[in-house]
Amino acid sequence: MLRRLSLAAAISLAIASQAQAQEADRVTQLEALVHAQQDELAAMKQTMDAQSRDIADLRQQLHDRDLDALRGEGAPAASLAGAAATATGVVSAAATLDAMTPFAPQSPGGSAPSHFAAAPQAPGGQGGGQATGQPPGSQPTAQQPVGRAPTEESQRPQVAQIFDQPGVLTPHGKFVLEPSLQVGYSATDRVALIGYTIIPAILIGLIDVRQVKATAATATLTGRWGVTNRFELEGRVPYLYANTDTISREIFTGSATDRVFTTHGSGLGDVEMTARYQFNQGGPDKAYWVGWLRYKSRTGKDIFEVPTDCVTRCVDNATGTGLPLELPTGTGFAAIQPGVTWLYASDPVVFFGGFSYLHNFERHDVQRTVLTGAPEGFPQTTTEPLGDIKAGDQLGFNVGMGLALNEKAAISFGYDMSWVDKIKQNGEPLPGSARLILGTLLIGGSYTFNEHVSLNLSLGVGVTRDTPDTTFTARVPVTF
Repeated sequence: MLRRLSLAAAISLAIASQAQAQEADRVTQLEALVHAQQDELAAMKQTMDAQSRDIADLRQQLHDRDLDALRGEGAPAASLAGAAATATGVVSAAATLDAMTPFAPQSPGGSAPSHFAAAPQAPGGQGGGQATGQPPGSQPTAQQPVGRAPTEESQRPQVAQIFDQPGVLTPHGKFVLEPSLQVGYSATDRVALIGYTIIPAILIGLIDVRQVKATAATATLTGRWGVTNRFELEGRVPYLYANTDTISREIFTGSATDRVFTTHGSGLGDVEMTARYQFNQGGPDKAYWVGWLRYKSRTGKDIFEVPTDCVTRCVDNATGTGLPLELPTGTGFAAIQPGVTWLYASDPVVFFGGFSYLHNFERHDVQRTVLTGAPEGFPQTTTEPLGDIKAGDQLGFNVGMGLALNEKAAISFGYDMSWVDKIKQNGEPLPGSARLILGTLLIGGSYTFNEHVSLNLSLGVGVTRDTPDTTFTARVPVTF
């Protein structure tokens, strides 16, 4: 009996030992499986992290490519028109201003703004990247921005640029050649009383009544080169033709007959150079900021070089009665103009604007040419010293909005305003000089023919008395 019990105990111990060994093997296998799964999960996490980085890189590349495409298909002269786009396909436009007199291609010292430029383009709204939730070994698929149908990258919506200074710069290595034509018209009335009064309403002296109708056409060739994706250089060469009809009464004869005095001028205007730098990358809910610095030469013939008729029109001790025999093509003052433009995309529109300050450099020992009316055989002209002359500085501001109508057409609306200081002679305000406020309401449109050529049209309507009545500009930017 005891022997049987011993045998049963031995068998039980053997079975228990075998069960424990099997359980230990099973635990070991489970632990190995857990470790293998952990390794697999770690590998999957690394793969997903790598895919996430690839997606971020692809999105950045797409964003940079869209920015590169914007200005390559259009943008300007002293500017008005720049547009930007985000990776979600939002279109943009930017701006700043230049002013121009009826007889000069730009604004320094002068008067009416020259406003319009080419319309840069917006990206087509097709995003890219790899899906982050793909299991290892599966094929990543491209993604499209939510809520927006994909469009062909070659067909990018445009926003018409209406201000001079573009907001997004020329792509690196690209060159844009932009011919443009601007035509402006203005008509003003003037009544000048030269003399003194004995009692109110009785004047002893001269009454000069004038109506001035001025037309100016400026053909400009502009070139822009993208040094980097954030820095560009621009050169502008204008050629100006201007015509002015002055309708007035003879101030010496008391005649009731109107007399028309017609003058015109043509030639090279003031050549300009501009450098622009984009400060930040910009994007959705983040504005683009571009700083720029413009230098304007005085290569055009100025008002001091053209002869003034002082035979029948100049009166001693009176200013403003002489008329030039030829119209100038430049302002006569070198100038430097720093400024900042910004644009903010808010789908489906883009808001844009800018600030600028134009400083005219003072000229010393200035002389003007005067017609003497001397008998034949004697000098017909003489010089009249004017001393030191400084044209008034100018503070500029503009704001607008742009809207893409489809992949090829866009429109923009904006307002451009400038404050021009008084002209100074020998450090003192020139008699008769006054501060000017130039305000222009702008509307522009653009159409993209292909990825290299686009057409930009803009119309400016003067809303202050010192601004030209109408200004029309056509630009054709061509990208190489």
